[in-house]
Amino acid sequence: MPNQTKDAFMEEIMQMNVLDTHTHLVGDKLRATDFWQIAHYFWLNRELQTGGYPADADKLPEQQRITAFLSAYHATRNTLMNWVFTQIFKQLYGIEIRDEQSVKAADAAVRASASNPGWAQTVADKLAIRRFVVNIHEHAAFEGMRDPGILIPRIDGKLNTWVKTVFESDERNMAYERAKSELTELLQSFKNDGCPGVMTTLPAYEARADRDYHLSEVTEKSQIMMMLLHELCAGAQKNGLFVQFFLGVERSWCGEPVPVNDTERILKLTALFERYAIPFELVVASELNNLDVVQAAWNFPNVHVGGLWWFNFRGSTYRDVMQYRLEAISPIKSSLIASDARCIEWSYGKILLVKKLLAEFLFERIESGWVDKETALFAAREWLYGSAAKRYGILGD
Repeated sequence: MPNQTKDAFMEEIMQMNVLDTHTHLVGDKLRATDFWQIAHYFWLNRELQTGGYPADADKLPEQQRITAFLSAYHATRNTLMNWVFTQIFKQLYGIEIRDEQSVKAADAAVRASASNPGWAQTVADKLAIRRFVVNIHEHAAFEGMRDPGILIPRIDGKLNTWVKTVFESDERNMAYERAKSELTELLQSFKNDGCPGVMTTLPAYEARADRDYHLSEVTEKSQIMMMLLHELCAGAQKNGLFVQFFLGVERSWCGEPVPVNDTERILKLTALFERYAIPFELVVASELNNLDVVQAAWNFPNVHVGGLWWFNFRGSTYRDVMQYRLEAISPIKSSLIASDARCIEWSYGKILLVKKLLAEFLFERIESGWVDKETALFAAREWLYGSAAKRYGILGD
């Protein structure tokens, strides 16, 4: 009976609506075109390399690549992305990857699904994935699907350019005014296009939002950035937009992106949360900052916590994060899903994993008496869909 009860609870979670709050999906390229597009997804590829898979495997002859892949695949069968990859082919294609023949059968199956215009919607419907967020305007028209992508434009490229231009200018005040004017026009255009908010990553910063910086010959880059963040938040407030901060990945230490657990990362932004009457959504990629964003959401009514990004996408991290959030903040302030997927198949696989982790976590909380079933299901619905849907203005969708 206990197993039947757990199975029934897990099935309820699996049927719940989902909003994928961060993807790299491209509207006319939603479906994987072959086996290798799924097999070489960044996160799986990194784990395969720990099992000996060559970094340049895509340059190998087909036969050698299959042999190398199978060796690394079997050597990493303990890893999380290996589990997701395995489930993608079991659940979507009915194929278990074992040998060369199964790889070739999987490749044929993916190529066949790639030619099916309705495949992306079929895959999404299997896990009730209702909507997907994209950050580039041209990517939002989802071919073969009922609804377009939700566009939350990212401005980190422009923000970094403005900071660099002002910092390097001999006429800093003039350069800053030009940047401010461009930002004002950009936010107005987002409002006119019906976008609910704006997204940006942030590099490492020493500046603090509670300091009043002024341009001079010695103003540092991060101080200029903080000045522009104030302009961003003021403009977002004027245009009725929310602001998403994606934090915790650094690219300045070496050639690879790495997670950095900066204990003051959120602290330095808190004056923005206090000063501007707009929703903020905090998405972090560094494990120790997961508690910091929950504390910010607890302290500031307009701060929400987003999905787990980049290096945070681990089963152990999810369990810790769900505990932090369950005991500290209302589920209506928290979203759980950010697949970072580049094809619909990986969005499916990563959301399947999160739903499984979520069901296991909440069922344990019910069994131990901390929450009742109704409360657990309420949390799940908000974490998977409702919280983000309200924030993005699509609740009645």
